Amino acid sequence: MRVKNKIKRFATIKEIISTTTVSCQDDLLRMLAERGFQLTQATLSRDLKQMKVAKTPDVSGEYIYRLPTEVKATEDHSVYLSNNVTTVDFSGNNVVIHTRSGYASSLAYEIDERIPDIILGTVAGEDTIIGVIKEGISKDEVFESLSRFVPTLRANQH
Repeated sequence: MRVKNKIKRFATIKEIISTTTVSCQDDLLRMLAERGFQLTQATLSRDLKQMKVAKTPDVSGEYIYRLPTEVKATEDHSVYLSNNVTTVDFSGNNVVIHTRSGYASSLAYEIDERIPDIILGTVAGEDTIIGVIKEGISKDEVFESLSRFVPTLRANQH
C-alpha cells in the first residue's frame, strides 16, 4: 500500500508542478492536502529530491519548482547560465563558483546532474557554489567540464 501511495503522490506532485506555479513547499503541501495527501514537510522534501525537482527562477525572477524535464527543456539554459556565472576559484580539492545573486542553486543542480564523475557534489548559497572535486581530477579538467555548459566561464585572476 505504501508504494502505491508514493507512486500516486509522485504523479500528483508532477501534475501540480507542471500545471501550477509553485514557489514554496507550504503551498505544495496545501495543494497535496486538497487532493487527499497528508504528509510532512520532511517527506515532501525527500520526495522532491528523489524526483530531482529543482527550484529555479522564472522570467520574473521568482523561484518556482520545475521538473527535471522542464529544466532540461529550456534550450537557452547554457546562455542563461553563462550570463549569470561570474568567476571560478579553486582551493585544494574544492571549486568555488560565484554567480549573480539567486542563480547558484540552478547551476549547482546542473553540475550535480551533468558532471558527477568530475565534481562529487555541490552546496549552493544565494550567489556561491562550493563543489568537491573527485580525487585525481585536475583544475583544468574541472574548468573544461564546466565550460561545456557555461561557455563564457572565466577563471578568477586573484
